[in-house]
Amino acid sequence: MIELRLVFGAVLAIAMISAAIMAIWPGRSRAIAILAAGAVSLFASIMFLLLAAPDVAMTEAAIGSGLTTFLFFFVLGRVRGRKDD
Repeated sequence: MIELRLVFGAVLAIAMISAAIMAIWPGRSRAIAILAAGAVSLFASIMFLLLAAPDVAMTEAAIGSGLTTFLFFFVLGRVRGRKDD
């Protein structure tokens, strides 16, 4: 019987790949690309947790998906607020 962790890891890998493709797909809005990149980081932190690395998982969740996504949205708001020269 296939181990549950292996199946869950495969599902997470497929989800990470699909979110990464969504992040770089041309024609999408910037907000969707930022959210997709944050999802990739969140899926990676869950994968690290499955691989028994909770310290790396917590760091990836806090910095990768939390802080980086927030900073991208902050910068996107600042760039949109400027007038063109």
